[in-house]
Amino acid sequence: MSAPATINPPAGGTAPGVEINWPVLIVSAAIILLIAILAIIAPETTQTVIYAIVDWVSTNFGWYYVLTATVIVGFVLYMALSRFGRVRLGPDHSRPVFNLFTWTAMLFAAGIGIDLMFFSVAEPVTQYIQPPTAYDSTGAQPESIAAARQAVVWTLFHYGITGWAMYALLGVGFAYFAYRKGWPLSLRSMLRPIFGRRMDGWVGHSVDIAAVLGAVFGIATSLGIGVVQLNYGLYLMFGIPEGTAAQIALIVLSVVMATISSVSGVEKGIRRLSELNVIMAIILLLYVLFMDKTQFLMNALVMNIGDFVSRYPAMMMETFAFEQAEFAGLPLPFDTGFMTGWMGGWTLFFWAWWIAWAPFVGLFLARISRGRTIRQFVTGVLVVPFMFILIFISIFGNASLGLVAGGDAAFGEVAMNTPERAFYSLLEAYPAAPLVIGIATLVGLLFYVTSADSGALVLANFTSDIPDAKSDGDTRLRIFWSVATGLLTLGMLIVGGVSTLQGATLIIGLPFSVVMYLVMFSLYRALRREVQHADGYRQALSGTIGAVAGREFSWRQRLRRATGFPSRNQVSKYMTETAVPSLKEVAAEFRASGAEVSVDVSEVPDAGVMQAELHVEMPEAEPFNYQIWPVSGPTPSFAFRVASEADRYYRLEVFTANGSRGYDVYGYTAEQLIADVIAHYESHLEYLRLAQRSPVDADEHKTMDWKDDFSSTE
Repeated sequence: MSAPATINPPAGGTAPGVEINWPVLIVSAAIILLIAILAIIAPETTQTVIYAIVDWVSTNFGWYYVLTATVIVGFVLYMALSRFGRVRLGPDHSRPVFNLFTWTAMLFAAGIGIDLMFFSVAEPVTQYIQPPTAYDSTGAQPESIAAARQAVVWTLFHYGITGWAMYALLGVGFAYFAYRKGWPLSLRSMLRPIFGRRMDGWVGHSVDIAAVLGAVFGIATSLGIGVVQLNYGLYLMFGIPEGTAAQIALIVLSVVMATISSVSGVEKGIRRLSELNVIMAIILLLYVLFMDKTQFLMNALVMNIGDFVSRYPAMMMETFAFEQAEFAGLPLPFDTGFMTGWMGGWTLFFWAWWIAWAPFVGLFLARISRGRTIRQFVTGVLVVPFMFILIFISIFGNASLGLVAGGDAAFGEVAMNTPERAFYSLLEAYPAAPLVIGIATLVGLLFYVTSADSGALVLANFTSDIPDAKSDGDTRLRIFWSVATGLLTLGMLIVGGVSTLQGATLIIGLPFSVVMYLVMFSLYRALRREVQHADGYRQALSGTIGAVAGREFSWRQRLRRATGFPSRNQVSKYMTETAVPSLKEVAAEFRASGAEVSVDVSEVPDAGVMQAELHVEMPEAEPFNYQIWPVSGPTPSFAFRVASEADRYYRLEVFTANGSRGYDVYGYTAEQLIADVIAHYESHLEYLRLAQRSPVDADEHKTMDWKDDFSSTE
């Protein structure tokens, strides 16, 4: 068992022990490069194949995408609102590394890129001019007031809670199994409770390959959108013509900047770019708010919130069944082809896009979220970014609708037919347009780079074996994935532009959605065990356990513990004379009962104090661990007595498989310390009894490798 987790943030670099996962890298890279090369040398054939598969998926699996998205939202909310929400994504003693603003800025910039600028104007205008149906419950006729109200709501629906729930699902999975269980920060770790050691072979490789493919296509779609939009912004600013040459230059620029940023690590590169990104986006948002009809935009914002809340449940399950098939006796408002095209081009595309991005963003969110509870994580991921998205889309969307409704038909045509120009065309209607367009281009470039650099980092992790969850993949892999993603983006743009990237994403999202279901099942089983563990501890300590009485203190002993702040020498003496002999005495008694038991004693690096751990193997079940670990802190100013090392004092905290129990055993007598060990052991037995009540749990104990599961307190 390794040391309890450090409180300091990881350095973010490649650490010893990190190796390239060659099967995953070779297969995924070969598939991606093959598709990219085919797209470049045979664009028409590639486009025909992609569109044929997209039509088939949209026609036959549209209901499946809608149902899957709904199930994921329900499961994520259940995790947060149930007892599972109290589980910490890390040891019980861990706390968040990043402050709230930095954390939300990083998760927002990683999960949403320049495509927010793209769709915040283009989609509301499109949904206003061509709403999905003129005969829904709102009576949204094209270019009507009802259509205007629902245009922004549809955009919020596609960009809102549903997608972030997918991020939250995989983010919780990555963080829980990596930081709570001490397993590698990989997708295969999340499925280990189901498949056991088979995840170490080609079953695990296949899952990781699917994650890599989904992530690469999801990133390429965002980069493709960013390329065409930034190309137009540069045309307005510098007269650089739109076309392949400029787009290749932008892709090369993104590769270079993403490589530099990702190589510098999370804390130095991605963190600073994310913070700057959000600040500049807010400035741009406020400019539009105050330069336009502020009162109208604020009224519309409040109305959009109400419309979204009231319509969201029904929209979640909307499949437009009657509009997509003949229904006897009822006239159809649109032909089947139009409705299939709308669903495939909007809702189904967005759900597939979110699914494709989920492993990439989920891993990145886990990487920056160690120490938060599941409830904090889910609440933050669902609420904070969506609040910004809601305001951003409402302000820009309603400003755009105001132009179209006011008679600017040319702007409406631009937004529908050349959506990459829509955002800039809106800004051209305001004062100081060249300056504002320059700021928007810089914001877009930062969105573009933060998606690319975090993508390179995560893809390097996907194709690596990383024993330590605080480490990242090799620098060479980050460079490779920056280049490979850029090449795929270029190939898809040559084939047919953004629409082809959207179609490819819709295809890739389908197989990976099956993995999402497996992750939900695996998380549920693991979190149920977690709750049972807590129940066992509580029930054992609340029962008639003789050990509880043995831990009672006299009032003098309590006062000495409350006023004492022991030095390094004092806790070292206690460990040598009391703690270690007590654990060895308990171990001897276990051996006499036939148990396989060990006591590990070692000096903690940089502390100069010993730690001691009692480990008891349990046949066909999780082992029992009881560890005493020195935790130092600054001596408080209110201390009555201080030792010679006046600046530091030490606590001897008890650690189990889930981290620190939060109390100090320094000053316990040998009898009291042994009583504490026995109380924890009885609670562990109670947990095992609860966990093996059902046949599913009993089988699970046989499937899992419990020694690997609880080999680290980190």
